[in-house]
Amino acid sequence: MPKEMYLNIPVKDLQRSIDFYTALGFSFNQQFTDEKAACMIVESNIYIMLLKEEFFKTFTNKDIANPHQTTGALIGISADSKDAVDTLVNKAKEAGGSSPMPQQDHGWMYGHGFTDLDGHMWEILYMDPAGPPQQ
Repeated sequence: MPKEMYLNIPVKDLQRSIDFYTALGFSFNQQFTDEKAACMIVESNIYIMLLKEEFFKTFTNKDIANPHQTTGALIGISADSKDAVDTLVNKAKEAGGSSPMPQQDHGWMYGHGFTDLDGHMWEILYMDPAGPPQQ
């Protein structure tokens, strides 16, 4: 049986986050979406659970980090091309996110990212299927 991945991230305003990610082209599994959480579909077995902060707190006894001030993780997603990387980052900026870091072009690998409404950092990456140049 294939594994599934669920990444849980806290959000302040669930509907605002749903609207943001919908503008980026993501869809949601309504079976696992309610007033406390939304299940964003990244790929067939990869999901991001957007959890209202109050609900997120029920899963941990630690403080919730403020991602506007600290970085606890970079959420990475692959893209099919350099243009697809830039398109997603531009959609994020148009929907209210920001792009605090410049894109990085290493020839065979290209990446750029955005920060969502809650300060979570996303890295969008394209890698040439041929891999790095052989030395």
